Amino acid sequence: MSTYFHPKKYAPEDFSSTSPSADALPVVIVGAGPVGMGVAMGLAARGIRVTILEAADQVSFGSRAICVSRHSLEVAERLGFGTELEDIVLPWVGGRSYYRDQEVLHFRMASGKHDARGPMVNVSQSEFEQIMTDTLLAHPLVTFHWSSSIAGISRSDDEVTLTVDTAFGARELRAAWVVAADGGRSTMRELSGIRLQGNSYEGNYVIADIHWESELPAERLVWFDAPSNPGSTIIMHRQPRDIWRIDYQLDASDDPAAETAEERIRDRITRHLEWLQSDIPWTLEWFGFYRAHALALEDFTHGRVLFAGDAAHLVPIFGVRGLNSGMEDAETLAWQLAAVINGQADTALLQAYSTERRSAWQQNVDNAGKSTLIMSPGSHGYRTTRDAVLELATTRNEFAHLINPRQSSATHAHLSPLTWATAPGTQGVLPGDPLEDRIVEVCTTDGPSETSLNRLRGSGFGVLAFGMSAEQASELDRQAADFAQSLAPETVQVMTVGGAHGTIPDARGDLASTLGAGDGEIFVIRPDGLVLCRISDPAQLIDVAKHLTAGTAPPQFDATASVTSEAVGDEARREHVWLSLADALDTAEPADREGMLVRLAMILGSQANSEDFDKALGSATR
Repeated sequence: MSTYFHPKKYAPEDFSSTSPSADALPVVIVGAGPVGMGVAMGLAARGIRVTILEAADQVSFGSRAICVSRHSLEVAERLGFGTELEDIVLPWVGGRSYYRDQEVLHFRMASGKHDARGPMVNVSQSEFEQIMTDTLLAHPLVTFHWSSSIAGISRSDDEVTLTVDTAFGARELRAAWVVAADGGRSTMRELSGIRLQGNSYEGNYVIADIHWESELPAERLVWFDAPSNPGSTIIMHRQPRDIWRIDYQLDASDDPAAETAEERIRDRITRHLEWLQSDIPWTLEWFGFYRAHALALEDFTHGRVLFAGDAAHLVPIFGVRGLNSGMEDAETLAWQLAAVINGQADTALLQAYSTERRSAWQQNVDNAGKSTLIMSPGSHGYRTTRDAVLELATTRNEFAHLINPRQSSATHAHLSPLTWATAPGTQGVLPGDPLEDRIVEVCTTDGPSETSLNRLRGSGFGVLAFGMSAEQASELDRQAADFAQSLAPETVQVMTVGGAHGTIPDARGDLASTLGAGDGEIFVIRPDGLVLCRISDPAQLIDVAKHLTAGTAPPQFDATASVTSEAVGDEARREHVWLSLADALDTAEPADREGMLVRLAMILGSQANSEDFDKALGSATR
């Protein structure tokens, strides 16, 4: 019996247009996907009334995005649906890639004993959205309008008027702010007259969900040039309740219309499962089709219309960055928009949202783009070098890292106008970096108790202080109270680490060492989990508040490059060789490609000793 998830349907309910004499609605969110609902959760938790418009009569159907990162689970906890989500997910920590029938990569994502969660879980986007919907429907500050599509938009300096098509006729809603989270085919984007800019990659993929009671483990499984479907790349992911997601690449010569016919999809899947020597019955539950894109708006803020998620940017699917980056958008926009609506911050804070999240899109594209060039190479040069990498990886494991899918991780905000500078040479977690959740022990009146930084901080700002004396801790409490008052109703949680009176004892200094913190140092953590600044005097908190509410940071910021996403050492050299050689093949005249490669080999060979060259030649010869 199939265990496939089918979402609830919601009947349309009539509603009135906003009266000309009535106040504009505080916020209207267009789109009830994960991003729109995430923004709604964050705003409602801060006391702001939200109206959600959704063109469909249910949440999305089908697995769509299935891989949810550790960081997105942290976001879910802060937004208020983490417990329900974590109850139904399937954890996984790594995967295997094969070239034909030979394993060429076995990877495991980073995980440590102090991590509050594993690196990744699988759950269908449909179930993810349903949990969010159930949570929001119970919230008194949230109103849903299903089967309500946007038909028009007009703007003034202080409000936006939306024309909405409903089952009961056209309605007009006036809103002080509108969040456009209506997906990759955004109507809000079209009506606003703006376009995504960037690149679309070659290669089409069919995706399908099947119910299949296999005992294969929960890990990312990839076959390049799969024997079951020669020339194709096949990806398999296990989901909860014996549901499997299968993605496979179509050849450039394939007709997408013919290949997305149900009979053809069944044939492809049957061949692969039979090749895996499985005779377990299976049922086809859902299927779809996609291409990889790397597109974004130049600016995510357009007056009082704010774009988020796929309406603002598209990233290649490889590395599972779509939903995960969208949840970052949602949490960042929620606290920053709330600060503006509540009168605690200038609208410049929303420009910081745009700057940060477009930079995050670029970070995702830089990594996902490399994964896409492996998974779906779109030119002669990249196909040739990808196939060479796979062939080499069968006998020379040092090339396997180029096949690594570069799974999604939290993005940084180093380039944000909010992020404070640090002294040159500062080590550890820098301002703009995400502060990942971590298991810690705290002192309570009942004795030591285990929790995590995320749970201890809550959904507001955190002030994390290290090695404070009793006098310093007392002064910190006084300054933090003023800091909290200036940011109210946003909460502020003080957490002291080590010292005689620390709430987090950190007896061995593990936390201080991990963060690179010295005695007397204070980390200010934003509601979305990013480090805003590192300061050494509690009195500086008032300056932090002044700059934050103005949407600025002190001058002379050093835009430190991310140290977490770049390959280093030998890996960096191999990556450079791969990318440069692929580009050279693409720019060479087709008739001279072999000659160019021979000339390159002779130049490089003349710089190596004879023994090394002969060994390299042997490895390169099939």
